[in-house]
Amino acid sequence: MGGPLKFGVIGVGKISAQYFASLPSLPGLELVAVADLDEDRARQAASEQNVEAMSVSRLLDDGRVQAVLNLTIPAAHAEVAVRALHAGKHVYTEKPLAVTPAEATKILAAAKETGLRVGSAPDTVLGTGIQTARQQLDDGAIGQPVGATAFWASPGHERWHPAPQFYYQQGAGPLYDMGPYYISALVTMLGPVVRVSGAVARSARERIVESGPSSGERIAVDVDTHVTAILEHASGVASTVTMSFDVWASVVPNIEVYGTSGTLGVPDPNHFSDPVRIWTKDDPEWRTVAPTAGYADASRGYGLADLGRAIETGRPHRASAQLAFHVLEIMDAILKAGSHHQVISLTSTVERPEPVPLGVLPNTW
Repeated sequence: MGGPLKFGVIGVGKISAQYFASLPSLPGLELVAVADLDEDRARQAASEQNVEAMSVSRLLDDGRVQAVLNLTIPAAHAEVAVRALHAGKHVYTEKPLAVTPAEATKILAAAKETGLRVGSAPDTVLGTGIQTARQQLDDGAIGQPVGATAFWASPGHERWHPAPQFYYQQGAGPLYDMGPYYISALVTMLGPVVRVSGAVARSARERIVESGPSSGERIAVDVDTHVTAILEHASGVASTVTMSFDVWASVVPNIEVYGTSGTLGVPDPNHFSDPVRIWTKDDPEWRTVAPTAGYADASRGYGLADLGRAIETGRPHRASAQLAFHVLEIMDAILKAGSHHQVISLTSTVERPEPVPLGVLPNTW
């Protein structure tokens, strides 16, 4: 590319603040424009970032823009991604890749047709937390992995989010909102999934916005609010996953992996660099593992920076659309399995992304 990857942001809602805060630490990237259906919000973000505010169409037509960071709501991910690809732009999208595997297939087809790259959050798996856990497993620190648990729960985003309505619409809910972090971590550590079973529930508890301009507004719930699943990995490991908007309090760990000679305590995959803990039969007490792999001090957007470097060097990017598609198919299968009381075999698979060595930057590796 002969310089930084010039990109534009489409969608400058709440999540965009985390990306903008990371820009000073995102090597190899240059923000040139922002767009949003809310023109006032776009102008405010553009002023804060010292770039130009544009309409979506104008941003996609701008010859300076080489890639689009797609931060729209999940229901718009596929449409925006396909438009950007046909406009000649690489795409990095927030999770999930799309609302359904059928929509995501259109993204993959457009990428193949245009020869452009598509990446997808979460890129938290590239930080020292999940990468160190992966290396511990690959090095046999707890023997042969046998099983794993992944757990995330809250009473619901209406407790804190000023506009939580979309979390209860199709394409969201606890599974589609938080599942990509946890399932991406499980696939990164333990490999692809071949079969899924599950159980789902939708509680009758009324959801009411508790803060912001919509405070007091009742929320229509169109998603399952408590989801439990069993994932059968191709490696033979069985993972149990629970994602819920119906839990007021819990002490269940975020992720644990159980091996033939110990247990690995994996940090919250919604974060980049929390510590890994380990307990083994030869050292039967919990101890913290020093980071041994991963982008240090990483933050939102490192997946885009990794994609930019991959374009420059010709290697595969790690937070790939193929990984995101596999995770999306897993989540779709979980909901179908839970609704129809079935075991569902997956049609997709994915190679584990290349590990991230400790101490490198996305623009140098």
